[in-house]
Amino acid sequence: MKFYLGTHMPSHIEKTEKPLFISYRQLKNRKKPFQQTAPIAIDSGGFSELRLNGKWTISVQEYVHDLNRFQDQLNLQIDWAAQQDWMCEPFMIQKTGLSIEEHQNKTVENYLQLIDEGIDIEIIPVLQGFQLNDYYRHFDLFEESGVQLRKLKRVGVGSVCRRQGTNEINHIMQSLNNKGIKIHGFGVKISGLSKYSNAIASADSLAWSFGARYSKLHCSIHKDNPTTKNCANCLNYALEWRAKVLKASKP
Repeated sequence: MKFYLGTHMPSHIEKTEKPLFISYRQLKNRKKPFQQTAPIAIDSGGFSELRLNGKWTISVQEYVHDLNRFQDQLNLQIDWAAQQDWMCEPFMIQKTGLSIEEHQNKTVENYLQLIDEGIDIEIIPVLQGFQLNDYYRHFDLFEESGVQLRKLKRVGVGSVCRRQGTNEINHIMQSLNNKGIKIHGFGVKISGLSKYSNAIASADSLAWSFGARYSKLHCSIHKDNPTTKNCANCLNYALEWRAKVLKASKP
Protein backbone atom coordinates (compact mmCIF):
# COMPACT_ATOMS: atom_id res chain seq x y z
CA MET A 1 0.00 0.00 0.00
CA LYS A 2 1.26 3.47 -0.91
CA PHE A 3 0.51 6.04 1.77
CA TYR A 4 0.21 9.75 1.01
CA LEU A 5 0.72 11.94 4.05
CA GLY A 6 -1.96 14.61 4.03
CA THR A 7 -0.79 18.18 4.54
CA HIS A 8 -2.31 21.65 4.54
CA MET A 9 1.16 23.23 4.44
CA PRO A 10 2.49 23.68 0.87
CA SER A 11 5.97 24.32 2.30
CA HIS A 12 6.14 20.64 3.30
CA ILE A 13 6.49 19.77 -0.40
CA GLU A 14 10.02 21.17 -0.32
CA LYS A 15 11.03 19.53 2.96
CA THR A 16 10.42 15.81 2.53
CA GLU A 17 10.71 13.05 -0.04
CA LYS A 18 7.66 11.21 1.34
CA PRO A 19 4.54 11.22 -0.87
CA LEU A 20 2.13 13.97 0.12
CA PHE A 21 -1.59 14.57 -0.39
CA ILE A 22 -2.61 18.21 -0.67
CA SER A 23 -5.77 20.05 -1.62
CA TYR A 24 -6.17 21.95 -4.87
CA ARG A 25 -7.41 24.82 -2.71
CA GLN A 26 -4.00 25.08 -1.01
CA LEU A 27 -2.20 25.38 -4.36
CA LYS A 28 -4.63 27.43 -6.41
CA ASN A 29 -3.16 30.87 -5.63
CA ARG A 30 0.49 29.80 -5.56
CA LYS A 31 2.69 31.69 -8.03
CA LYS A 32 6.24 30.78 -7.01
CA PRO A 33 7.62 27.46 -8.33
CA PHE A 34 8.42 24.79 -5.78
CA GLN A 35 11.85 23.36 -5.25
CA GLN A 36 10.08 20.04 -4.98
CA THR A 37 11.34 16.95 -3.25
CA ALA A 38 8.05 15.13 -2.59
CA PRO A 39 5.77 13.50 -5.18
CA ILE A 40 2.21 14.59 -4.57
CA ALA A 41 -1.39 13.62 -5.20
CA ILE A 42 -4.01 16.35 -5.36
CA ASP A 43 -7.39 16.37 -3.67
CA SER A 44 -9.98 18.32 -5.66
CA GLY A 45 -11.28 20.09 -2.55
CA GLY A 46 -14.80 18.83 -3.19
CA PHE A 47 -15.74 18.50 0.47
CA SER A 48 -15.09 22.20 1.08
CA GLU A 49 -16.71 23.22 -2.21
CA LEU A 50 -19.99 21.49 -1.45
CA ARG A 51 -20.00 22.27 2.25
CA LEU A 52 -19.47 25.99 1.63
CA ASN A 53 -21.41 26.47 -1.61
CA GLY A 54 -23.77 23.53 -1.98
CA LYS A 55 -22.37 23.07 -5.50
CA TRP A 56 -19.18 23.20 -7.52
CA THR A 57 -18.10 26.77 -8.35
CA ILE A 58 -14.93 25.69 -10.16
CA SER A 59 -15.47 24.63 -13.76
CA VAL A 60 -13.90 21.58 -15.36
CA GLN A 61 -11.86 23.87 -17.60
CA GLU A 62 -10.57 25.92 -14.67
CA TYR A 63 -9.62 22.80 -12.73
CA VAL A 64 -7.74 21.32 -15.71
CA HIS A 65 -6.01 24.63 -16.42
CA ASP A 66 -4.81 24.88 -12.83
CA LEU A 67 -3.62 21.28 -12.69
CA ASN A 68 -1.56 21.85 -15.83
CA ARG A 69 -0.18 25.05 -14.31
CA PHE A 70 0.77 23.26 -11.11
CA GLN A 71 2.79 20.78 -13.14
CA ASP A 72 4.29 23.06 -15.76
CA GLN A 73 4.78 26.34 -13.89
CA LEU A 74 4.97 25.35 -10.23
CA ASN A 75 7.32 22.45 -10.98
CA LEU A 76 5.19 19.86 -9.18
CA GLN A 77 5.58 16.12 -9.71
CA ILE A 78 1.93 15.05 -9.67
CA ASP A 79 1.20 11.35 -9.33
CA TRP A 80 -2.53 11.91 -9.84
CA ALA A 81 -5.42 14.24 -9.05
CA ALA A 82 -8.90 13.36 -7.84
CA GLN A 83 -11.88 14.24 -9.96
CA GLN A 84 -14.42 16.88 -8.88
CA ASP A 85 -16.76 14.45 -7.17
CA TRP A 86 -19.96 14.89 -5.16
CA MET A 87 -19.89 13.47 -1.63
CA CYS A 88 -22.88 11.51 -0.35
CA GLU A 89 -22.88 11.86 3.44
CA PRO A 90 -26.39 12.72 4.72
CA PHE A 91 -25.41 16.25 5.77
CA MET A 92 -23.97 16.87 2.29
CA ILE A 93 -27.12 15.60 0.60
CA GLN A 94 -29.08 17.98 2.82
CA LYS A 95 -26.74 20.85 1.90
CA THR A 96 -27.12 20.42 -1.88
CA GLY A 97 -30.80 19.43 -1.82
CA LEU A 98 -30.08 16.63 -4.31
CA SER A 99 -30.33 12.86 -3.99
CA ILE A 100 -27.53 10.31 -3.74
CA GLU A 101 -28.37 9.22 -7.29
CA GLU A 102 -28.05 12.79 -8.56
CA HIS A 103 -24.68 13.16 -6.80
CA GLN A 104 -23.53 9.93 -8.43
CA ASN A 105 -24.70 11.05 -11.87
CA LYS A 106 -22.89 14.36 -11.51
CA THR A 107 -19.73 12.57 -10.41
CA VAL A 108 -19.72 10.34 -13.50
CA GLU A 109 -20.48 13.31 -15.76
CA ASN A 110 -17.59 15.27 -14.28
CA TYR A 111 -15.12 12.42 -14.76
CA LEU A 112 -16.09 12.04 -18.40
CA GLN A 113 -15.73 15.78 -18.94
CA LEU A 114 -12.29 15.80 -17.34
CA ILE A 115 -11.11 12.92 -19.51
CA ASP A 116 -12.46 14.69 -22.61
CA GLU A 117 -10.18 17.64 -21.81
CA GLY A 118 -7.20 15.45 -22.73
CA ILE A 119 -5.15 16.28 -19.64
CA ASP A 120 -1.90 14.31 -19.34
CA ILE A 121 -2.17 14.11 -15.54
CA GLU A 122 -3.88 10.98 -14.23
CA ILE A 123 -7.39 11.82 -13.01
CA ILE A 124 -8.90 9.22 -10.74
CA PRO A 125 -12.65 8.54 -10.65
CA VAL A 126 -14.31 8.37 -7.25
CA LEU A 127 -17.02 5.93 -6.28
CA GLN A 128 -19.59 7.71 -4.16
CA GLY A 129 -22.41 6.45 -1.99
CA PHE A 130 -23.29 5.79 1.62
CA GLN A 131 -24.53 2.20 1.85
CA LEU A 132 -22.80 -0.68 0.05
CA ASN A 133 -25.56 -0.93 -2.56
CA ASP A 134 -25.02 2.76 -3.37
CA TYR A 135 -21.39 2.05 -4.26
CA TYR A 136 -22.42 -0.97 -6.35
CA ARG A 137 -24.90 1.19 -8.25
CA HIS A 138 -22.24 3.85 -8.85
CA PHE A 139 -19.78 1.19 -10.04
CA ASP A 140 -22.35 0.02 -12.58
CA LEU A 141 -23.07 3.60 -13.65
CA PHE A 142 -19.38 4.21 -14.41
CA GLU A 143 -19.16 0.94 -16.33
CA GLU A 144 -22.32 1.71 -18.33
CA SER A 145 -20.75 5.06 -19.25
CA GLY A 146 -17.73 3.30 -20.75
CA VAL A 147 -15.35 3.71 -17.79
CA GLN A 148 -13.72 0.32 -17.17
CA LEU A 149 -12.81 0.75 -13.53
CA ARG A 150 -10.96 -2.56 -13.22
CA LYS A 151 -8.43 -1.44 -15.83
CA LEU A 152 -7.54 1.85 -14.12
CA LYS A 153 -4.48 2.37 -11.93
CA ARG A 154 -6.64 3.47 -9.00
CA VAL A 155 -10.22 4.30 -8.10
CA GLY A 156 -11.12 6.47 -5.12
CA VAL A 157 -13.82 5.54 -2.63
CA GLY A 158 -15.49 8.61 -1.12
CA SER A 159 -17.79 9.53 1.76
CA VAL A 160 -15.99 7.31 4.25
CA CYS A 161 -13.73 9.73 6.15
CA ARG A 162 -16.04 10.19 9.12
CA ARG A 163 -16.75 6.47 9.44
CA GLN A 164 -13.18 5.15 9.59
CA GLY A 165 -12.54 2.03 11.61
CA THR A 166 -16.15 0.84 11.47
CA ASN A 167 -17.11 -2.66 10.39
CA GLU A 168 -19.42 -1.01 7.83
CA ILE A 169 -16.52 0.66 5.98
CA ASN A 170 -14.42 -2.47 6.30
CA HIS A 171 -17.20 -4.40 4.56
CA ILE A 172 -17.54 -1.73 1.84
CA MET A 173 -13.80 -1.68 1.11
CA GLN A 174 -13.47 -5.47 1.08
CA SER A 175 -16.52 -5.83 -1.17
CA LEU A 176 -15.30 -3.25 -3.68
CA ASN A 177 -11.85 -4.80 -3.66
CA ASN A 178 -13.48 -8.10 -4.59
CA LYS A 179 -14.76 -6.41 -7.74
CA GLY A 180 -11.17 -6.17 -8.91
CA ILE A 181 -10.52 -2.43 -8.61
CA LYS A 182 -7.40 -0.85 -7.12
CA ILE A 183 -8.78 1.32 -4.33
CA HIS A 184 -7.50 4.61 -2.99
CA GLY A 185 -8.92 5.32 0.45
CA PHE A 186 -9.46 8.99 1.26
CA GLY A 187 -8.78 10.17 4.81
CA VAL A 188 -8.01 6.71 6.16
CA LYS A 189 -7.12 6.73 9.84
CA ILE A 190 -5.08 4.19 11.79
CA SER A 191 -8.26 2.47 12.96
CA GLY A 192 -9.28 1.99 9.34
CA LEU A 193 -5.92 0.73 8.13
CA SER A 194 -5.82 -1.86 10.89
CA LYS A 195 -9.02 -3.33 9.44
CA TYR A 196 -8.74 -3.10 5.65
CA SER A 197 -5.24 -2.15 4.52
CA ASN A 198 -5.21 -5.47 2.63
CA ALA A 199 -8.09 -4.24 0.45
CA ILE A 200 -6.64 -0.92 -0.72
CA ALA A 201 -3.75 0.00 -3.02
CA SER A 202 -3.17 3.46 -1.56
CA ALA A 203 -4.48 5.84 1.08
CA ASP A 204 -4.06 9.32 2.50
CA SER A 205 -4.73 11.02 5.81
CA LEU A 206 -4.38 14.44 7.44
CA ALA A 207 -5.54 13.16 10.83
CA TRP A 208 -2.17 13.95 12.42
CA SER A 209 -2.82 17.70 12.34
CA PHE A 210 -6.27 17.50 13.91
CA GLY A 211 -4.96 15.23 16.64
CA ALA A 212 -2.00 17.48 17.41
CA ARG A 213 -4.13 20.62 17.54
CA TYR A 214 -6.94 19.42 19.76
CA SER A 215 -4.90 17.12 21.99
CA LYS A 216 -1.98 19.59 22.17
CA LEU A 217 0.48 16.91 21.09
CA HIS A 218 4.14 17.45 20.24
CA CYS A 219 6.78 15.71 18.19
CA SER A 220 10.01 14.42 19.73
CA ILE A 221 11.79 17.69 18.88
CA HIS A 222 9.23 20.07 20.37
CA LYS A 223 7.92 18.05 23.31
CA ASP A 224 10.08 19.90 25.84
CA ASN A 225 9.67 23.35 24.30
CA PRO A 226 7.14 25.36 26.36
CA THR A 227 6.75 27.97 23.62
CA THR A 228 5.29 25.41 21.18
CA LYS A 229 1.53 25.13 21.76
CA ASN A 230 1.14 22.04 19.59
CA CYS A 231 2.54 20.43 16.45
CA ALA A 232 -0.50 20.82 14.19
CA ASN A 233 1.67 22.39 11.45
CA CYS A 234 4.85 20.44 12.21
CA LEU A 235 6.32 18.20 9.52
CA ASN A 236 8.42 16.31 12.06
CA TYR A 237 5.28 15.37 14.01
CA ALA A 238 3.56 14.41 10.75
CA LEU A 239 6.42 12.10 9.75
CA GLU A 240 6.50 10.47 13.17
CA TRP A 241 2.74 9.94 12.91
CA ARG A 242 3.18 8.53 9.39
CA ALA A 243 5.57 5.90 10.73
CA LYS A 244 2.88 4.79 13.21
CA VAL A 245 0.32 4.60 10.40
CA LEU A 246 2.53 2.39 8.26
CA LYS A 247 3.22 0.13 11.21
CA ALA A 248 -0.52 -0.22 11.83
CA SER A 249 -1.15 -1.09 8.18
CA LYS A 250 1.10 -4.15 8.27
CA PRO A 251 -0.75 -7.47 8.60
